[in-house]
Amino acid sequence: MNKLQSSVVLLALGALAGAPAEAHTPLFDCFDNGDKTITCEGGFSDGASAEGVVIRVLDAQGKVLEQRELDASGSVTMARPEGEFSVSFTAGTDHSITVLGDDIVE
Repeated sequence: MNKLQSSVVLLALGALAGAPAEAHTPLFDCFDNGDKTITCEGGFSDGASAEGVVIRVLDAQGKVLEQRELDASGSVTMARPEGEFSVSFTAGTDHSITVLGDDIVE
């Protein structure tokens, strides 16, 4: 490797080392609409869209009752299941949140 190539490699490594880590924490919550439906909203702490992230409603045994994707505004509205349930937001490794049905209130 010549001096120019070495300098370019060192500059590139230095730039990468000095770059701040970007936070990309998932945000997800659900609320009861008071009409037997719930709305769930998701996104990321850095402002990235969660459009297309799959939301699953699970019964107490973990069976999928409903599966939908977040829309362009990062939300989805669906029927509130009877009995014990949870709603999961899974957007990949370390980007998972589960909301228990008992915590979904108006």
